[in-house]
Amino acid sequence: MSDHLLLEGLMALMPDAPHPALRRAATGARLRCLEKGDILLRAGERWSEFWWVESGLLRLYYLDQNGVEANKNFFSDGQPLWPITSALRETDSSFFVAALEPTRVHAIPYATIDKEMAGEAAWTELRMRALQGLLDEKMWRERIFLQSDASQRYQQVLVNRPMWCERIPLKHLASWLGMTDVSLSRVRASLGLIRR
Repeated sequence: MSDHLLLEGLMALMPDAPHPALRRAATGARLRCLEKGDILLRAGERWSEFWWVESGLLRLYYLDQNGVEANKNFFSDGQPLWPITSALRETDSSFFVAALEPTRVHAIPYATIDKEMAGEAAWTELRMRALQGLLDEKMWRERIFLQSDASQRYQQVLVNRPMWCERIPLKHLASWLGMTDVSLSRVRASLGLIRR
């Protein structure tokens, strides 16, 4: 059942890819069932897998020299993530990836999926879409940090990432927004919002 879900997920990501190649790539997958708080990748480890989130929620975060966490991004149901650039694959990770809730992740060795999909336009297109998405996300985050106050940043997330506001704990959302959870609670109170 789970392998079938992975194959369906890959076909949704790359609808024009040949199904035999996707099946071969999926055959090399390993299902990782994570509990809330489990670490999928640690800073200092090599990231060498393509991940597809079947269900759940992952966060990517850094630790500063004092051990303070800063959230980088979040990935949830049906989303892929992988070390898209050669630098990310060839150097140790500078960040952690952890589950924010029980999460099922299919891990395919990057070398396997890259070999099976080599020369396929659908794989090239997926990688291009991922790079464009990363750049768009970084530009959006940069803009709201440079042009918006804390309340406006939160309102941007409410509009553009409503799922985040529903599923991500306030302390982690606050970290991504560049504020404390107390500050975020004040912003939410000023907007008349109450956390469920």
